[in-house]
Amino acid sequence: MRRARDYLITYGLLGTLAVMMLAWTVLALVVLPPLPVRWRRAGARQSMTAGFRLFSRFLTLTGAYRLELTALDALRGGPALMLAPNHPSAFDAILLLTRHPDLACILKPELLGNVFLGAGARLAGFIRSDPPRRMVKDAVAELRRGSSVLLFPEGTRTRVSPVNPLTGAVAVIARHAGAPIQVVLIETDSPYLSKGWPLWKAPRLPILYRVRLGRRLEPPGEVTECIRSLESEYRAQLADAPQRAWLADASSGKIPPPERKDRP
Repeated sequence: MRRARDYLITYGLLGTLAVMMLAWTVLALVVLPPLPVRWRRAGARQSMTAGFRLFSRFLTLTGAYRLELTALDALRGGPALMLAPNHPSAFDAILLLTRHPDLACILKPELLGNVFLGAGARLAGFIRSDPPRRMVKDAVAELRRGSSVLLFPEGTRTRVSPVNPLTGAVAVIARHAGAPIQVVLIETDSPYLSKGWPLWKAPRLPILYRVRLGRRLEPPGEVTECIRSLESEYRAQLADAPQRAWLADASSGKIPPPERKDRP
């Protein structure tokens, strides 16, 4: 009965999210395009934040998630930053967007073409990750306009503990823009929607999902040194993170079982 309930809640929530995103896309495509670019971008981002925040309430009201996201509220109204989170789950960007109404996400091209997300992401001025030079140029422009930029330095969802090898993109953008890098630390006790998780497979509920703020690094002068500092911060701060129970051990390559069997 409990597993049946987990499946019912999981797919009810995924269906709700899909309907919300499609309805928002249709409405946004009608209302926003005639507006000036600045108003269109702001309207898309703020309404997206409101919609994802509503969805996060569904996550907690159904008992699916225990969310701890309020640490991100300290960033609202602050200076433009490069936000650099680790990336354990496909839900990461959605849950980060619930707390920040002026955030430009850097997305893979396939996401910008996604029927559920693509049109809204383009209206919000989200940034295509390819080609790299265009990505850097667009991200620097956003930071100079006063918006923060979200980029996962791992480049894909985490597969090894505590983080995958980092790409240099976050440091390159921050260097060109003269912007600080804010480390964001995501902790979760479930591999749900991690790399390789089948969409049809329901997790054991509830899921703990916690976000903390790490160090804020000054605008980098040297990309390689900045990446070393980021890696050091992730390793120190995520050493005891709950995802260690299910992420691969980078040193041994051994992958733990996808879910603990002793959860109450």
